[in-house]
Amino acid sequence: MTTLSMELPDQIFSVMRYAPEDFKKEMRLAAAAVWYEQGRVSQEMAAKIAGMNRTDFLLALARMEAIKVSVKILLRLKGESKSAG
Repeated sequence: MTTLSMELPDQIFSVMRYAPEDFKKEMRLAAAAVWYEQGRVSQEMAAKIAGMNRTDFLLALARMEAIKVSVKILLRLKGESKSAG
């Protein structure tokens, strides 16, 4: 497996409220999810990039999608309340 080294601002860990190891996991999942959503990698490869098995990767995607849907609903409701008021 290839190791990748990156330089990040020191503040990123406090801003994101992650320890460095947790940030690394989150970054891997985010990259894998985006690339999978774009069709650039398969589900199996995305799971490997994220450091997960396929089931856990799909569950993580479902949680991420639930967050996106919740945000869209809240924004729509906010828009409806402004137009009604």
